Amino acid sequence: MSVQLNHTIVHSRDNRESAEFLAHIMDLEVGREAGPFVPVELSNGVTLDYATIPAESITMQHYAFLVTEAEFDGIFRRIQDAGLDFWADPHQRHPGEINHNDGGRGVYFLDPSGHALEAITRPYGGFVS
Repeated sequence: MSVQLNHTIVHSRDNRESAEFLAHIMDLEVGREAGPFVPVELSNGVTLDYATIPAESITMQHYAFLVTEAEFDGIFRRIQDAGLDFWADPHQRHPGEINHNDGGRGVYFLDPSGHALEAITRPYGGFVS
């Protein structure tokens, strides 16, 4: 059996709000609530299971999503349509820009709980499997 990531728990101020935010921006579906979790399943079968916790207990995390060029177009349009701040870099030094690292495109933005989200069309190093 090969080792695969199945799911991870994402702490949020409001599990439903955060799951719906990600699903909307990435054009995904919100799954059925299971106990304290609201899942969003990615195309590779990994789920991000959102859990509500007190805001002061949330530690910002970074989640990077590898997407196609066409998916990036939709994601970037939804980011702009929502009026979200976005950056070309993780340190937020290039606001209102996207990057073209490794011959692809990338953008950084924040979710409602302050997690840094990234959409890229090429993996780091430019390798495509």
